[in-house]
Amino acid sequence: MSNIAWMAWTLPTAIFFVLLALTLLTMTYLAAAYPEAERVGILRIPTTRGDRLFISLILAAVIHLLWIGFIGTDSIATLPVGEEAIEVSSLWFATVISFVTAVLVFRTV
Repeated sequence: MSNIAWMAWTLPTAIFFVLLALTLLTMTYLAAAYPEAERVGILRIPTTRGDRLFISLILAAVIHLLWIGFIGTDSIATLPVGEEAIEVSSLWFATVISFVTAVLVFRTV
């Protein structure tokens, strides 16, 4: 484990990588089980599920960076859990916006 000690392995970091791996596994399964043809959406270019996933991930990164830059990561709530408290960051709003944006990308692009 010392070779990955440079990374800030927190619970949110672990959740991010687990969800990313599950997303890639799901997309791989869908590609094998339900082959698709390219479709043309509002960008007027042919895209596949993978293209739309890539666009969604890039948009999520941009949304989060803009959120951090303009609004910050201040705590919006503190949840009492056992002996300690867990602070909830305002970044969860950026995450919700990213999910809504991803749904729109998959439906329209």
